[in-house]
Amino acid sequence: MTGSGDVAAAAAAREITLFVNPTAGRGRGAQAAQPAAAALREAGLRVRTVLGVDADDALHRARAAVAAGTGALVAVGGDGLVNLALQAVAGTSTPLGVVAVGTGNDFARALGFPVRDPGAAGRIAAGALLAGRVREVDLGRVGGHWFGGVLASGFDSRVNDRGNRMRLPAGRFRYDLAILAELAAFRPIPYRMRLDDGPEREIAATLVAVGNGTSYGGGMRICADARLDDGLLDVTVVGDCSRTTLLRVFPRVYAGTHLSHPKVSTYRAKKITLDAPDITSYADGEPLGALPLTAECVPGAVRVLVPQP
Repeated sequence: MTGSGDVAAAAAAREITLFVNPTAGRGRGAQAAQPAAAALREAGLRVRTVLGVDADDALHRARAAVAAGTGALVAVGGDGLVNLALQAVAGTSTPLGVVAVGTGNDFARALGFPVRDPGAAGRIAAGALLAGRVREVDLGRVGGHWFGGVLASGFDSRVNDRGNRMRLPAGRFRYDLAILAELAAFRPIPYRMRLDDGPEREIAATLVAVGNGTSYGGGMRICADARLDDGLLDVTVVGDCSRTTLLRVFPRVYAGTHLSHPKVSTYRAKKITLDAPDITSYADGEPLGALPLTAECVPGAVRVLVPQP
């Protein structure tokens, strides 16, 4: 005999919450929600949508849906919205689906999701949920904040700082100008770094990136050898180098071949503590706060609805 509690649990499992950023990908988020929702409904799932008037309100609504027992939280947007969704589902049994329609989509790429194909992504989420096909993956955590991809600090985060302050031009060109401006003002950054419980190291570096995933910025494979399920964070240190060397090395991040450059060092650790003056850190492209900070890897922190192997 099936009890009323079992019936209620089964009903909740067939209700999906779409967590939507309507402005993702210059407006693609709102458009993408429709084919994603249609694919979920065609699979026999009920769909409710969470928008929110701002990030705090959206996260409050997403957490409420998770607490109410939604069958899955499906993030429709880019890495920023996925990062927000992680704050709601990490450490719970609620699986995460990803409909990647943002600018970067690095977390989605790392897991093999289609990019800017919301119908296909919706079908993957539905099929995975109905088949019970989930993958437990690691997350990084700084204090109470989770991240799935890369934590950036140094030259790359200063470019983000400058780009976010600029009103014009719009789009990607703003960050190209920010790169040029930061190059003109570039100086090596004095870091203090501790891996796990080892000794503190003092290093002069261009940047230090901490990767749970491999890439940021839409395919820049700064931590190219990182794995989402090894229980470790990959640390990439681009050392003290000239502007000319930086210009030569930086384009290689798209292929991940920068890791072999003599100015680049890599490490693996369960935990890292970083400090440097006047440096803001970014996790999954979102501002996290000023250094110092301690980041740790939490194995199997989130369950993800994934494509078939």
